[in-house]
Parts: sequence; structure tokens; C-alpha cells
Amino acid sequence: MLETLLNQAFILSLLAATVRVATPILYTALGELYAERSGVLNIGCEGAMLVGSLCAFLAAFYLNNPWAGVLAGMAGGAFIGLIMAFLSVSLMCNQVVAGIVLNLFSIGLTSFFFRVLFGTSSPSVAGFGRISFPVLSEIPFLGKILFQQDISVYIAIILVLLAGIILYYTAFGLKIIAAGENPRSADTLGVNVYSVRYLCVIGGSIMAGLGGSFLMLSHVKMFVDNVTAGRGFMAIAVVIFGKWDPYKAIIGVLLFGMADSLQLRLQAAGINIPFQFLLILPYLLTIIVLVSSVRKTMEVGKPGGPASMVVPYEKEEG
Repeated sequence: MLETLLNQAFILSLLAATVRVATPILYTALGELYAERSGVLNIGCEGAMLVGSLCAFLAAFYLNNPWAGVLAGMAGGAFIGLIMAFLSVSLMCNQVVAGIVLNLFSIGLTSFFFRVLFGTSSPSVAGFGRISFPVLSEIPFLGKILFQQDISVYIAIILVLLAGIILYYTAFGLKIIAAGENPRSADTLGVNVYSVRYLCVIGGSIMAGLGGSFLMLSHVKMFVDNVTAGRGFMAIAVVIFGKWDPYKAIIGVLLFGMADSLQLRLQAAGINIPFQFLLILPYLLTIIVLVSSVRKTMEVGKPGGPASMVVPYEKEEG
């Protein structure tokens, strides 16, 4: 068994799969990062990802076009994001409770519509295939890992770079950070905190819907109940692990992607461990990351994250 795990082909396959599996989580983590930076903890990103998956599946199935599925998935994410923004920003509801309610709503909504349309069995849909770059794909080791992936991987890399530019080098990025750190002062300086938070929550949910779309169209290619399987919660853990930085988030998603890919390959290799124990690896890692991150912030005496996250903002009159 050890010889199998140390085999070069096994390692290459594992690392290539890690990148593929991590990509949908990365989309959702980037969206969550925008929301949390603006001061809103969007636990509903799991629901946005799930609704995005169903919308992508339906559009790709009926229109026979995966790109139509991507757009539909983004629209589904925007729908959940709009509800979350209204509850958390306009009505100033408890953000944790609102997010949990939206996740439960999304599970019921997607299961209901899928069963009405297809019953209990899911047809497959046309999705995205892998792109092999000439010359680059032939590079030893790295070629298979980085240059023989589907389009979602390369779009995700661009969006990570774009997130860094927006947050750290643009005026809008400064407004996002100000809205999350000190909304009162930001408002005094002319920043519309409500608008910024609305844009970040809805835009972040669109990113989660995009993650759900690519999960469906690049990996699963058929819908099942709760197909996201907690990946939205993993994205929240990634944001915390990466200290609310888009570049550090990549490290977190690769860790989760490797845990998920490893448990699948260990099952296929016939390792003498009950598969139920292997299935919990990604979720166990989520708990470890969250506990470790919280412990570190307690050691330095700081809560971590934007100072006004989870705190509703109400504009003072007069």
C-alpha cells in the first residue's frame, strides 16, 4: 500500500485532482471574502452555491450549453445574495441566523424543484472538458498538474489576482475595507455603507453561484440532493484560515482539495480503512482549521477579521 501511495503516477493524479476539486471552493471563498471584508458574515454562501448548482444544471440540460449553465448559476447565486443582503443590511437581522435559514431554504428549494422536474434520478449534462496547452502541458510534473485542467481553474486564477487588485489598489477596495472595519467613520467620509455591503454580499453570492456552476459542469455533471456537501462552509473556513486575504486563501483551498482528493483515491486503492472514516477527512480538516485559527487569534488577544463583521450598521439621523 505504501508503495502505491509513493508512486509517481499516484502523486501526479492526486495533485492534479487537488487543483480541480479545490476550484469550486475557491470561487465561493473569494465571494465570502468580499462579504466579510465589508462587514457581513454570509453563512448563506452554502445555499447560494447549492442554488447555483441547480440553476446551472437546469440551464445546461434544457439549453444544451454549459456557458448558459454558468450564467444561470450566477443568477441563482445573486437571488440568494439579494435575500441575504436584504435580511442582514436592510432589516439588520442576526447574520448567522439569516444565513442558516437561507441554507435550509436552499436545500428544500433545490430538492423540491429537482424532484418535480426529474423525479429521483438525474440525467447527465454536457459540461466542460480539460484544456491541454501546447508545450506547457508537456512540462514534466507541472504540465499535468497546472496545464491540463478545465476552464474553471484558469478563470479562478484570474479572479484571485483581480480580487487582490480590487481590495488593495482601488478606491472601491478601500471602501469595502472601511465598511468592514469602521462603518461609522466610512459613512462620515461619504462612503455609502449600505450600498457597499449590498454589492459585496450579492457579488459574493454570485461568486458562490459560479462555484456551484463549475462544481456541476466541470465535475459532477448531474444533480443530487445537497450536491455541494458543505463546500460553502469549507469556503468560510478558508477565508478565516487565509486571514481575509485572497492570495493566502489559495493555500487553504488546496488543503481542502487535497483532503477530498486523497480520501477518494485511498478508497480506490483499497486501503483497509472503513470508507466512512475516509469521507470525514475534508470536514475534519475544516474543524481543525477553524479551531486552530480561533486559538491563534485568542493568543494574540484579537478577534481576527474585520472589526465590524457581523455587526449591523444603522445610520445616525441628523
